[in-house]
Amino acid sequence: MHYVKAKGILSAQNGMNLYRGCSHGCIYCDSRSRCYQMHHDFEDIEIKENAIELLGDALRRKRKKCMIGTGAMTDPYIPLEMELGNMQKALALIEQYGFGVTVQTKSDRILRDMELLQKINRRSKCVVQMTLTTADEELCKKLEPNVCTTGERFAVLKKMRDAGIPTVVWLSPILPFINDTEDNINGILDMCIEARVYGVICFGMGLTLREGDREYFYSQLDRLFPGLKEKYIRRYGNQYEVPSPRSRELMRLFHQKCGGNGIVHDNGKIFEYLHTYEDKQAGEQMSLWDAK
Repeated sequence: MHYVKAKGILSAQNGMNLYRGCSHGCIYCDSRSRCYQMHHDFEDIEIKENAIELLGDALRRKRKKCMIGTGAMTDPYIPLEMELGNMQKALALIEQYGFGVTVQTKSDRILRDMELLQKINRRSKCVVQMTLTTADEELCKKLEPNVCTTGERFAVLKKMRDAGIPTVVWLSPILPFINDTEDNINGILDMCIEARVYGVICFGMGLTLREGDREYFYSQLDRLFPGLKEKYIRRYGNQYEVPSPRSRELMRLFHQKCGGNGIVHDNGKIFEYLHTYEDKQAGEQMSLWDAK
């Protein structure tokens, strides 16, 4: 790990990343792509030493309350978080100043902050987003080796359900010839139904590959699935979008099963929900985009 002094912490859309880089080891991670201009090893976590100070200043200056998002580029619950506690401090500030929050993670370490999440949700809105890629625990350990398994994430979703905290699942990526099966999609959606998630985000049955990300992904295919890299190269070349050959039938299954079980499966509606602040005490709603 290494420290940097950041100039700012909130993006124009009120998103924040307390860390850069990740140690989860997911073989498909887009954040490895060179377009993000990360000038250090991906596993060498960059810590913004003044992040909490910057966040407090930013929240104090805001004229309108909004949703604060985190986890889009780097999971806030990497192992270092348990040592540093920056996410916990950030949540405390968000609760103190009356903002809402949406957290994207693959880690059950989020349960450490359950009390803070509940406090935020009582006053405004807290949404927990979790990525599920496979219903197969052993396959999960290959694809996402250094973070809790799908079963453990499913347990988190159920605990959030019982605590009254809404959840959203990211069904991605679906890797061609690896987890692009009806059994896998059904298994994941069965978990979503039982956990009563608000919605499931799915941009299609496949993944995206860019310079930096592609090379790492292919190296892991060589290690874990010998011969599969060559199949990818023959079929997809250097395409950015890498759809499953079963994409159409799997998307049909996805929409039918979500629709039949009351799960929102329109990405636009889900993002609108994630971006809309709720003041439960005043009965008001405000879009994330409205807050400056």
